[in-house]
Amino acid sequence: MFLSFMVALLLALGAKGQEEDAPLTIDSNLVVLNVSVRDGRGLHVSGLRQSAFSVLEDGVTQPVSFFAAEETPFAAVILLDSSGSMGSNISLARSAAIRFLDGLRPEDNVAIYRFDSRVHMVQDFSNSRDVNERIFEVKADGMTVLYDAIFKAAEELSKRPEKRRAIIVLSDGADTQSGRSATRALKAASAANAVIYSVDMTPSSSTSSGRQASRAVLKDFAEKTGGTFVEKPGGADLRTAFEAIVKELGVQYTLGYEPLNEKKDGKWRSIELRIARPNLTIRTRDGYYAVK
Repeated sequence: MFLSFMVALLLALGAKGQEEDAPLTIDSNLVVLNVSVRDGRGLHVSGLRQSAFSVLEDGVTQPVSFFAAEETPFAAVILLDSSGSMGSNISLARSAAIRFLDGLRPEDNVAIYRFDSRVHMVQDFSNSRDVNERIFEVKADGMTVLYDAIFKAAEELSKRPEKRRAIIVLSDGADTQSGRSATRALKAASAANAVIYSVDMTPSSSTSSGRQASRAVLKDFAEKTGGTFVEKPGGADLRTAFEAIVKELGVQYTLGYEPLNEKKDGKWRSIELRIARPNLTIRTRDGYYAVK
C-alpha cells in the first residue's frame, strides 16, 4: 500500500525531488504503542492488564517494559492547513481545533501550529482550554508544506515527557512546497512515537483524481501510525470526530518495549500486537523505522 501511495504521490507532484535532511534523533530506544481496544459494539474496553497483551516485532516476541492505562496524560499538536487551497474551510478547521481543546483533561497538553508556505506556531503547549486569539487571524493563503509541518510536530513532541503523543492534521493533503518528503515526515512521527489523526479538508470543487490523491496521503499517515482518517468532515461531523479523537486519547492503553534487535539501520520493523481476550478489535501502529 505504501508503495502505491508513493507512486500516486509522485505523479500528483510531478515527480519533483525533495530534500531528505538529517533524521530526527530521539534519545530513547523505547518503542511506544498507543492502543485502542474495542468490543463487538465498538465500545472502549477498559480494565485490561499488561498480561493481556503481547508484542511481536518482525515475528519475535518482545518484553514489554512500560504499560499504562486510561489515566495516562497525552501531548498533542494540532496542525491547521492555512494554505490558499483551503479556502473557506479554514474557519471550519479552526472551529474543530477549538472544540478539541474543550475535551482536555488538566494533565493533557496541546500545541497548535498552522502551515502554508511555512510552519507557524499559533499556541505553545498548554493544558488550557482557552485558545490564543492568533487563531482567529489565520487566513487561507500561500503554498502547502504538509510534510514539513508533520516533521516539526514530531520534533516538538519528541521533547515532551508524555509517552502518549498525537498529531492531528486538518488539511487538503496536497503538499506543494515541503523540503521534506512524505517518507521523511512519517519516519519523524515514527521516531517520536506519535499517532497521526488526519482529517480530509479537500474542497468539494477539487477534481476526483486530485481529491483521491489528497485522501491517499492523509489516510496513509493515519494508518501507518495507528491513528484514524476522518473522510467526511462537514460541520457537525467534524466536531463529533474531534470529540471522538480527544476521548480516544484519554482512554487508550500505552505499551512500551526496547527492541531485542538493536540495529539502527533505518529499515521498517513490523509490529504485531496480540491480546488474550477473544472478540476484541485492536488498533495501533503496524511498525516503525529503526532510525538512529
